[in-house]
Amino acid sequence: MRIRILGSAAGGGFPQWNCNCFNCSGLRDGTIAATARTQSSIAVSEDGTDWVLVNASPDILAQIRACPALQPARAMRDSGICAVLLMDAQIDHVTGLLMLRERSAPLPLYATRQVLSDLERGLPLLAVLQHYCGVERTAITLDRPFRIAPLGTTDFQAVPLDSKAPPYSPHRNDPHAGDNIGLQIINTVSGRSAFYAPGLGKISPAAQAALQNADVVLVDGTFWTENEMISLGLSKKSARDMGHLPQSGPGGMISVLDSLSASRKILIHINNSNPILREDSAERAILTAHGIEVATDAMELTL
Repeated sequence: MRIRILGSAAGGGFPQWNCNCFNCSGLRDGTIAATARTQSSIAVSEDGTDWVLVNASPDILAQIRACPALQPARAMRDSGICAVLLMDAQIDHVTGLLMLRERSAPLPLYATRQVLSDLERGLPLLAVLQHYCGVERTAITLDRPFRIAPLGTTDFQAVPLDSKAPPYSPHRNDPHAGDNIGLQIINTVSGRSAFYAPGLGKISPAAQAALQNADVVLVDGTFWTENEMISLGLSKKSARDMGHLPQSGPGGMISVLDSLSASRKILIHINNSNPILREDSAERAILTAHGIEVATDAMELTL
């Protein structure tokens, strides 16, 4: 099984279009050692031809161009994307669906009932897509593994995470299990698995179990410190207020990852303000010393 990281940045990408922080300015003028990144998404395949897209970011068209396997050209109009699985209804993870509207067949879409409801009522993307390619909705459950055709030996298991629904959701201030999930991806042939959670603000017992059981973890790398955005004057909210566990500090992501036996520990969904984007930063050196990697676009993993 192959997992391709299509995008590794948080919302807005890196550099962010309207940001002049040290990282974004430095990348534009070439004064820092860093690499541009698109907004977070991964794709999963067994044969390298048919791919399940996990989240559809606003950068999906650029990500497809950067990954020829997603365009196998078996017909005049073709795509390697056989289905899309959504982990939440956040704008950064769903608006790329609109870019897939030119499909010649309805788009197979997998999400929890809460996410499907938000995309019908709060942000009616599904109604819009019905006027184009159409959508085949499948509501996923939180209590058992499921499969997505044509992948025949891959189990997906949704793990409920403690997080709020998007700001536009009718139940923004009334959280439900299924508003936000992590995802276990299991190769039933090799027995190896990955846990993907680009948004992880709190380590619940379910999330802890998934982390402990994974051979590879791809988890929230949004912020380095709790008050990163506040100290830079970019927001009035802390990392945890925004649903993200910072890497540093007591109980931070570094300490969580240090407790795991996974063979690879990778941070994804990295905000443009995070110093770990600079390859020669002290913060990046700390991660390296702890055996933690920083995801880049086009990185591939094999399970």
